[in-house]
Amino acid sequence: MANQPDYRAQAAKCRAEAEAATLDNVREQRLRAEAAWLDMALRQEQVARSRIAREAASPAVQTITQETT
Repeated sequence: MANQPDYRAQAAKCRAEAEAATLDNVREQRLRAEAAWLDMALRQEQVARSRIAREAASPAVQTITQETT
């Protein structure tokens, strides 16, 4: 997953920017951005878990795995 965006790091950056903001509208925008990044991180994790479960249940993957061991 080296090519995957680091959504949680982006969320943390947005949180820090929100805490440093002096304008209310900027603070609110950065907090909304943080929430969006966290949502993307959650979705990415759910997709990864689903992919692992789907591949583990797939007979084709099991056959290939058995052939290579």
